Amino acid sequence: MTWFKHIPNAITFARIFAMIPLVWFMLEKNYEVAFYIAMGAGFSDLLDGFLAKRYGWQGWLGGILDPLADKFMMLCCFLVFAVQNIIPNWLLIIVLARDVIIVTGTTFYHFAIDKMEKAQPSLLSKTNTAVQILLIVVMLAHYSLYQFSEGVLNGLIYLVTFFTVSSGMHYVYLFFMHRKVFLQNQRKGE
Repeated sequence: MTWFKHIPNAITFARIFAMIPLVWFMLEKNYEVAFYIAMGAGFSDLLDGFLAKRYGWQGWLGGILDPLADKFMMLCCFLVFAVQNIIPNWLLIIVLARDVIIVTGTTFYHFAIDKMEKAQPSLLSKTNTAVQILLIVVMLAHYSLYQFSEGVLNGLIYLVTFFTVSSGMHYVYLFFMHRKVFLQNQRKGE
């Protein structure tokens, strides 16, 4: 019966593979079906998180796969939206640049300065993810189910920009603070 503990990871893998039809329907401009796939992916994210926490089925693989699945979905959607001129290209560049900076900085820190046991996203980063997902869902809904005003769409684009830049700068600040503390502790130990 130990196979039950793998259910959250199986749900996460299904969410990753759901990006294939999501991107397909977005490219075909069938945004209504894409909207429902995105909503299903969001529900599966909540479900696998609930199951993992409720039954203690959390593990290293799930801790890596779950945020990667979220990032993969957002990257796919932002790329398609940018190609279709639904969002400005500069927004895609900002979103990508933030993630590249964080991954590069974390990898460098882990291998060159001090081993990181587990990366915990900050509250600002979680808010950034939520706002990015909200923009994706609103855009999919806008082109299929409900027409939002340009003010709402532009407001969300600028809100995503603000949180993306802010959370990226916050991670850079945290990187330098952790580095400073590490170096101080190294000097004390000498």
